[in-house]
Amino acid sequence: MTAATYTLSDTRTLLQRNLVHALRYPAMSLSGLMMPLIFLLLFNYAFGKTLGAGIGGSYIDYLAPGMLIMTATSSMVSTSVSVCTDMTGGIVDRLRTMSISRFALLAGTVLGNLMQTILSMIVLLGVALAIGFRPHADALEWLAAIGIAALTAWALTWVAMAMGLFAKAPESASNLPLPVILLPFLGSGFVPASSMSPGLRQFAEYQPFTPITQTLRGLLLGTHVGDEWIQAVAWCVALTILGYVAARRLFDRRAEA
Repeated sequence: MTAATYTLSDTRTLLQRNLVHALRYPAMSLSGLMMPLIFLLLFNYAFGKTLGAGIGGSYIDYLAPGMLIMTATSSMVSTSVSVCTDMTGGIVDRLRTMSISRFALLAGTVLGNLMQTILSMIVLLGVALAIGFRPHADALEWLAAIGIAALTAWALTWVAMAMGLFAKAPESASNLPLPVILLPFLGSGFVPASSMSPGLRQFAEYQPFTPITQTLRGLLLGTHVGDEWIQAVAWCVALTILGYVAARRLFDRRAEA
């Protein structure tokens, strides 16, 4: 077997471990879904009529794409905590004594948490459809929307991985993703950026989750996307590279300690 074959085999084994762990401890996995689901229901039923009138359309159609992105940010907590728990609990030290690829230790965790995040997105989308969300996307637009959502989840999973490796304890690992989780609130997830005050509007327009949300919203509702998809992909690629490089360096540093 080649080195690449061994790496793939190790990654598959550690992916299975991650998924089994998630099944045995579902509370942490569900935590990434509950907050977006609560906000989806709260904003739709408590504020939807007022905000929908200001937007000029069905508020659930406007809200649902933003909540899908919020699902990806909320899932960062479980990823960060699970990584930190493995690093501080001795599991990774035990795995290092075996003939296992270092990349597989990272990739198996990332893929496992990515699958959980995408599953949470599917559940939230199902709830949104049940309460009135009506996308108008054709088959190609659905594929593009799935791609943007998956790419966003992939990027944020790597960032959360780096946060978990940086944290010294699971308690601090659960707090590190909070600034990222708050960013969709300061973007176009709930209301258009154009409706905000000047300073906040500029921040909302130039932070990563506004073009990502707008691209996903445009694809699902069949409206004009423009060049925002380029910004969305660029942000996702940049976050992936940042998260991966930071995770590799932190993991190697802790391995040498």
